[in-house]
Parts: sequence; C-alpha cells; structure tokens
Amino acid sequence: MSQNRDQFRPENHPNDHFLLTTVVGSYPKPKWVDRVSDLYEDPDADFGEAEWQEAKDDAARLITDEHERAGLDVVVDGEMRRNEMVEYFAHRIDGYEFNGPVKVWGHNTFDKPSVVSDVEYAETWLVDEYEFTASVSDRPVKVPITGPYTLANWSFNEAYDDTESLAHDLADLVNTEVEKLVEAGARYIQIDEPALATTPDDHAIVGECLERIVAGIPDDVRIGLHVCYGDYSRIYPEILEFPVDEFDLELANGDYDQLDVFKEPDFTADLALGVVDAHDATVESVAEIKANIQKGLEVVPPEQLTVSPDCGVKLLPREVAYEKMTNLVRAAREVEQELDAGEIEVEKSAVTADD
Repeated sequence: MSQNRDQFRPENHPNDHFLLTTVVGSYPKPKWVDRVSDLYEDPDADFGEAEWQEAKDDAARLITDEHERAGLDVVVDGEMRRNEMVEYFAHRIDGYEFNGPVKVWGHNTFDKPSVVSDVEYAETWLVDEYEFTASVSDRPVKVPITGPYTLANWSFNEAYDDTESLAHDLADLVNTEVEKLVEAGARYIQIDEPALATTPDDHAIVGECLERIVAGIPDDVRIGLHVCYGDYSRIYPEILEFPVDEFDLELANGDYDQLDVFKEPDFTADLALGVVDAHDATVESVAEIKANIQKGLEVVPPEQLTVSPDCGVKLLPREVAYEKMTNLVRAAREVEQELDAGEIEVEKSAVTADD
C-alpha cells in the first residue's frame, strides 16, 4: 500500500473513508479546437502562434474546470494540447522522424514514427502543460506520460538492436522529464503502457524501464501505471514487483471478467479501478457505478482504492463524458458513506509488498 496517497484527500472531506477519484487522462476536446487547429495550419489564415497558444490555454482551462465541477479529487486538463499518445512525444524527442500515416484499423490511420538514431532529450514535454493546469485549479493535478515501452513498441525501430535497448533509453528520457515535473511541483505522475498486456513476456522490460523512471524521484511523488485492455494474467502477479504506487486497470469494459486474476496472490499496491466504460456512450447510473466500486473492494480495502474511468474518454460525446464523471464521483461518495455506516462489509485489510 502506498504511503503518499493522503496528500490527495481534500481538507474537510465529509466521510471517514476516502476513495480517491480521478480520470485517466484524455477527454473530449471542445468542437472548436479542431477548427482552430485548421486555422493555425492554414498559411493564408491570420492566425499565428500566439492565437494558437491562447486557444489551447482556453481549452485546457475549460476542461480542467469541467473536471472540478464534476467533483473529481485529482484533475487533468484532458490532454487538450496533445494529438496522439505516441506522436505527441515523438515530435519532442530527438531521434524520431515521421514518414506518413499507416493504417491501423478500418479507415483509421496513425502517424507512426520511426526511430532513426539514438533517442535524446531535446525539450521539456509536459512542464508547461502541468504548470498551466496547476495555475487554473486549486486541486491536485495528475500528469499522464506515455511510457517508454509503448513509445518503443508502437514505433518503427530503425536504429536499435531490439525493443528492449530502445525502451531503456526512452525510460531514461522519461526519468528526466519526471524530474522536471517534480521540480515544477507535480506530485502525481501516471505512466501509460497500453502495449504491456497485449505483448506476452515483456513485463520484465517494463519493470526495468520503471526502475529507470523512478530513480531519484522522491517518495512523496505518486507513480501510477495505466494498463488498458489485454490479458492481465500475462502480467500478474509479476507487476507487483514494479516500483509504482498504483495500477490503473481497465475492467469495466470486460464486465470484470478478469477481476479474479488480481485476488490471488494479494494485491499489495493501490488499485485504480475503471468503474465506467470509456468505450460505451451509455451513462452508467450511480447505482451501477457503486456496484462496480464494490467489485474493487473484493481486491483491495478502501484505503488502497482509486476510482476512475476505464481509460481516456476522448472518444465519447463530451456531455456523456461529463455525466459519467459526475455519477462516478456521486457513487464514490455514497460508497464512502455506506462504509462509514458499516453497511458495506470489507473483507480485505491493507497489505504491503513487505507483508
């Protein structure tokens, strides 16, 4: 169990129990953002860098406020400044280049980058994003970063002998960025590794990368790992050895079919449980979400449970995303009240990796 979670508990929290509520990262962009982006890229439009920066600031402020209005304990700006989770970072890392889009499914394409030389840290990636979000919110801000294994696995490797050596070098760059974020005040960093549970036997590489990422990072900085979809039995219980405080898992979309995977052996880390489906535009009721939260209590006690969507919700209609977040918070607060009243029996007690 992590010891750095209490810093995110709001002052004067109404319940004795506390379920931390947050989002994974991405959120639907206001419709005007794409139109403004087209203006910025149009050489004939009178719309320059300053106007584009102002538009991104406005979008980030708007979505951060939306997260606050929903009642979330920890907010994100919805990744308003980012286009895609690999492409965004590859543009900021020396050693990557782009040669055009590749088809990924149906008619969808992905501007898949190539690593053509040793990767090097060229500029900060997220410090400006974090500092702006923190300046417009009085709540803690989480910073999601695409992890080195996914950055390596979802790119063409034309420079390194293997994925492992590329991922290790990228992990050192992520460590540099995390250090800069911590210096700027960030205390909640989430490493996104969607490639992890889809690729057999590479959890050892991810573990080595995480060791590099957290090297020298203070203990009061909360490190989460987000793993969406895939076969979790491939990576559990091995992931319990990873040097992270919290695992953020997508389980609602699969109707919790894989929940039992995490019951034996005991889940010693904190669990950020997906309790609303990021791929379904149906808004779950408060009652449905409360039932999902209680599934998480089958794995960990309340002091180890974080409540979030399954994954980034950027593909949902914005009003649907907001309603899901609002119901998520209401459900968490009601479960807390019922825990305080003894109406929910918790069988699990807190465990640590040292137990």
